[in-house]
Amino acid sequence: MLVAAAVCPCPPLLVPEVAAGAAPELEDARTACADALGVLAAARPGLLVVVGPGDGAEPATHPEGARGSFRGFGVGLDVRLGRDRGTPPGPPLPYGLAVGAWLLGRAGRTDAPVEGLAVGEELTAARCAGLGRDLAARADRVALLVLGDGSACRTLKAPGYLDERAEPFDAAAGRALGAADGRALAALDPGTARELKVSGRAPWQVLAGAAEGADLAGTVLYEDAPYGVGYFVATWS
Repeated sequence: MLVAAAVCPCPPLLVPEVAAGAAPELEDARTACADALGVLAAARPGLLVVVGPGDGAEPATHPEGARGSFRGFGVGLDVRLGRDRGTPPGPPLPYGLAVGAWLLGRAGRTDAPVEGLAVGEELTAARCAGLGRDLAARADRVALLVLGDGSACRTLKAPGYLDERAEPFDAAAGRALGAADGRALAALDPGTARELKVSGRAPWQVLAGAAEGADLAGTVLYEDAPYGVGYFVATWS
């Protein structure tokens, strides 16, 4: 069953080497992410699954030891998901899982077996919930590191330009994450999320399914919209 979850944003700018001169602007978010991963470690999970946005129509799994890179962002930085288990070369981690791998490596907390799951925006809320329930049934003590951003339409200079629906959407998501309200997360509309360029909708709805019956409490550690994009850090435990 699910015993803990950490929700973090996944912009590559979270990695200081990628952000370069802008790195200080997200230092509070990095600190909050580190605190959230501490909650995962304290839960002593038997399995840790990193869930993040993917590009495919179907969910994609990535084994422990899978590698990712930030070379596409002009930085010669490679990451690995958990420990090196002699994993054969496979598809590289999508950027969200690569950020998750970087966060785990930075925290140094990878005692439990680690796996990755990438979920795309085409997956329905029901499908995401089913994936979450399957994950929660994998071990007696399952923890999730859930990566994803809110809307990218909060300001005129945001990647998706300004959309008046963005702030209310993010506010609803923030309330749900802070209250560990799986029903509210499950109710987020995939179509609206796609229009607002929300990368976290599907991963959050996987979390909602995994948390069914777990009776967890939520806390928001960070909520802001730098660069016009909604970022959240929260814990469920």
